[in-house]
Amino acid sequence: MAKAPAARPCPCGSGLTYARCCEPCHLGQAAATAEALMRSRYSAYVLALHDYLRETWHADTRPEKFDDAPVRWLGLEVKRHAQQDETHAIVEFVARYRADGRGHRLHETSRFVREGGRWYYVDGDFDAD
Repeated sequence: MAKAPAARPCPCGSGLTYARCCEPCHLGQAAATAEALMRSRYSAYVLALHDYLRETWHADTRPEKFDDAPVRWLGLEVKRHAQQDETHAIVEFVARYRADGRGHRLHETSRFVREGGRWYYVDGDFDAD
């Protein structure tokens, strides 16, 4: 597991330091919004925090096996965050990464649900770019 120095910029690209952005979520604090959870999940992919990714994936859709194929994450752009009601939200984003020597672009509209005061990733629709 990689560890981002707390004073460094957060891997999610928010412009905040890791200590003021995603680290509190990685240490157990509930994300305030679905967007904050999505950003913390992106940072968890960058930092290989697989336990955090499993814990923040809704139990109804969490895969049994986690794909931890090596990739190099290059950046995140949040396109849209929409709070549908108190317990449902969507976040549209584009994440760039390199795998097997090739650049890739993941464009997803993710669904999130809030249960017991915590947001969880449910699933998402992928857009072809």
